[in-house]
Amino acid sequence: MGKVTAATSLLGSALLLGLNAPTAAARSAKASVVKAVGAENQYANVLGQIGGKYVKVSSVLDNPNTDPHTFEASTSVAEAVSHAELVVQNGLGYDAFMNNIESASPSSMRKVIVAQKVLRLPDDTPNPHLWYSPNTMPAVATVMAKDLSELDPVHTAYFHARLNSFILSLKPWLSAIAAFKAKHMGIHVVTTEPVADYLLSAMGAKNRTPFIFQADVMNGVDPAPEDVTLVKGFFTKHEVKVFCYNPQVVDSLTSSIRQSAQSARVPVVAVYETMPTPGYDYQSWMLAEVAAINVAVTHGTSVEHL
Repeated sequence: MGKVTAATSLLGSALLLGLNAPTAAARSAKASVVKAVGAENQYANVLGQIGGKYVKVSSVLDNPNTDPHTFEASTSVAEAVSHAELVVQNGLGYDAFMNNIESASPSSMRKVIVAQKVLRLPDDTPNPHLWYSPNTMPAVATVMAKDLSELDPVHTAYFHARLNSFILSLKPWLSAIAAFKAKHMGIHVVTTEPVADYLLSAMGAKNRTPFIFQADVMNGVDPAPEDVTLVKGFFTKHEVKVFCYNPQVVDSLTSSIRQSAQSARVPVVAVYETMPTPGYDYQSWMLAEVAAINVAVTHGTSVEHL
């Protein structure tokens, strides 16, 4: 996934919308439901789990059939952000359009959680797909509970109870990661871009794809021909057990690489950038990705759609 930018025409609209941004007086006068926005639907989903009935959450990037490369924020997104009291975003340039909208509609009441900052990652961190790391959501969810408690202190105990439930609900995913790692440590895989690299690393897999190739595909740059040949050679030489493919970013190159994997009977697993909906929450989505990779490795079966 490349870095997403917003249409600059939104800024003027967002500035006008900012005149209606929430104030402390307005917050105390209305019913205690916190208005919140998640830049990606996985963050919005977790925020909804922590906030429960006391938060109203909308998400921006939420369509698994949309290429995030081509996303441009709309005026409705600017409006939602302008009224939000809590915003959660990824950082690392992945959702930079959010920064522009927030700056254009300033609010003294709005809290902004950036996963990159929560994890204390430098700006030059090469892989922005932080939600695939088992360390990310527990840390971000903890800050969600803290910020919700500050916005709505009456329900602090409620938010922290739901945080504890969320942390516990991650155990099946973490157990599945540990079980795969114990059985398949060092298994070789190929990817087109680093969508699931953090998860693959946690599972003990070795990604044979040069990172420069992954970065080129992620940023919409044509990889070097020798890198394309190298990646396809992993399939024809039967040196890898699974190919992780991003179904949201499809072009002639990625389709060609997938065809090479299929021709060599290397199983293909779909790894999504945004949470597939309906039917998933963050936990079940991550668990399904591990299960799909496990099926591919143990049975040679492709899982191209979750």
